This record gives sequence, structure tokens and C-alpha cells, in this order.
Amino acid sequence: MDEAALTAARTADKLLECARQRGSQRWAEFLAPVPDLLRDAGVGELRAVAMRARAAYGPRDSIRDALPAELTGPFLDDLDRLRKVLARELAER
Repeated sequence: MDEAALTAARTADKLLECARQRGSQRWAEFLAPVPDLLRDAGVGELRAVAMRARAAYGPRDSIRDALPAELTGPFLDDLDRLRKVLARELAER
């Protein structure tokens, strides 16, 4: 679980940097807390962080519209992987 969260955090760092470089204030503000939360949150909080970050991929308003696919795609994959790991962890408890 820790590795999945750290992988997602590293990808979020890249997305945040890209949003700042492109001047995408909205996505920079949205992403700003995400990397640290992915690194530091407990199991219960981590699920909420992943779900909130996953909400950036909405049908009408998506992070994919503002940032490059080579960053948004891997982040989505990382979030989905983390959610699966968390679901497995919670099921085992």
C-alpha cells in the first residue's frame, strides 16, 4: 500500500509542476495538497484522498483537458491501483 501511495505522490508532483509551469491556476490549486496527503495520510484518509484526486477526471471538467496525457494517464492508473490496494487491505481486515 505504501509503495502504491508513494508512486501516486511522485506522479502528482509531476502533474503539479506541469500545472504551475502552464499557468493552470485551477489545477495547481487542486493538486497542491495531493502529493503530501498521498505520502502522509493514514489508511482511512488515503482512500478519501485517492477518491478526491480521482474526481479530477470528470466527464465535463477534466484535468485531461488542461494537462498532457503523458502525465494525466499515469496518474489515473496510479490512483486506480492505489484504490485497489486499499480495497484489498480493508477487505483483509
